[in-house]
Amino acid sequence: MLNLTKSPKNLSGFQYLVQGCRLITRPGIKRFVLLPLLANILLLGGSFWWLYQQLENWIPSILNKVPDWMQWLSYIVWPLAVISVLLIFTYLFSTIANFIAAPFNGLLAEKLEADLTGTSAPDTGVKELVKDVPRILKRELVKLLYYIPRALVLLLLYFIPVIGQTVAPVLWFIFSAWMLSIQYCDYPFDNHKVSFPTMRSALRQNKMNNLQFGALVSILTMIPIVNLVIMPIAVCAATAMWVDRYRDQHGFRIIK
Repeated sequence: MLNLTKSPKNLSGFQYLVQGCRLITRPGIKRFVLLPLLANILLLGGSFWWLYQQLENWIPSILNKVPDWMQWLSYIVWPLAVISVLLIFTYLFSTIANFIAAPFNGLLAEKLEADLTGTSAPDTGVKELVKDVPRILKRELVKLLYYIPRALVLLLLYFIPVIGQTVAPVLWFIFSAWMLSIQYCDYPFDNHKVSFPTMRSALRQNKMNNLQFGALVSILTMIPIVNLVIMPIAVCAATAMWVDRYRDQHGFRIIK
């Protein structure tokens, strides 16, 4: 049986994401992938279908905010505007999907960690899962409260001419990458009752690799079809990262 505690502890975000693609098909794990996958398909699939219908109306409106003397930059601003809209809605709908699927994502991370480390996973039945839902959703609210004020500041930048069409999309992409890294890495941390501030501090120690992981998830979430399966892949990848980098230091408590 593969045990990721023996693997290198400095893998890149890309390598962990590749591992996640393999881990979702692991025997004994596949059944825990189904519910997060279904939630993602229904919500993210439907929301992106609606979003793509609206882009042709929204993009001209954004471009109209560019001053006349900057029109020569339209060939740069146009793709940035498209990327900006996609990034904002990608994280918005991903957040909603993760909020709904959080109990199942936590369960997937729990079972996968046990499988990777060769330990016994708790026998989590429906009753135990339902009992743990309020705590899990409270943790999702903590992440949301961390996200909202920072997102609002970045959104305000979009209303500043030139900056809103050039600098803001870059800052939003970096912020989205960081938030997606937090979102998915938090599942195994939360399973061990590691506090949210402690989890953020731990992720900052490998900030560039975690930003790379979050950036790749963000990009893949914007790709049709791929975005339907990215949630369980990212959960598995983040769990593998937890086992390699953080479990020895922070996994001192029994899962749930």
